[in-house]
Amino acid sequence: MNNSEKHETEDYRALQILDELSNNDSLTQRELSKRLGIALGLVNSYIKNLVKKGYITVKSIPPKRYAYFLTPKGFAEKTRLTYRLLQDYTRIYREARANLKRLFQEIQAEGAKRVVFAGADEVAEIAYLTLQETELELSGVVDSDNIGKKFFGKDIKSIEALKDMDYDCIVVASYLKRERLYNELLEIGVNENDIKIIFH
Repeated sequence: MNNSEKHETEDYRALQILDELSNNDSLTQRELSKRLGIALGLVNSYIKNLVKKGYITVKSIPPKRYAYFLTPKGFAEKTRLTYRLLQDYTRIYREARANLKRLFQEIQAEGAKRVVFAGADEVAEIAYLTLQETELELSGVVDSDNIGKKFFGKDIKSIEALKDMDYDCIVVASYLKRERLYNELLEIGVNENDIKIIFH
């Protein structure tokens, strides 16, 4: 993960935590971890960072529990992050749509018929909608973070499951995890010429 991706992920996680706490200040770190699907240690680290920046205050409540409250500065930061995230999503959506249309035209021109998506986030959803405007078929979806979940009716499988799939190329259909997914594909022996990237 490069510095830009790391910063975007941290902002997104901070916003998620601020949002959860603005709706319910009696959540424990364990409950936050469960709700957000991130490790307890990471939640602890984010909370400490947000407290240090003055966005959250902590009060001890018996027995051995803590309540987290957003400060006025925390509410302002939540608003700022929400606005920035919406701007980013709008930019990412436009960029993804344009890049995907071009990419799918190139893939079809090369004679490909079946694609697999690596990644199953919002960008993959945009990719799926764009794919419907083509003759290409979605053969499968792989994303080690979402194994067993559904993506438009398809079971999301592990990256390793690619070995048993029929496809002509793999589209890295994620923005935040694009670099990690690309490297995971190379690690299991996928030919780099078979991997198509939306964002560079």
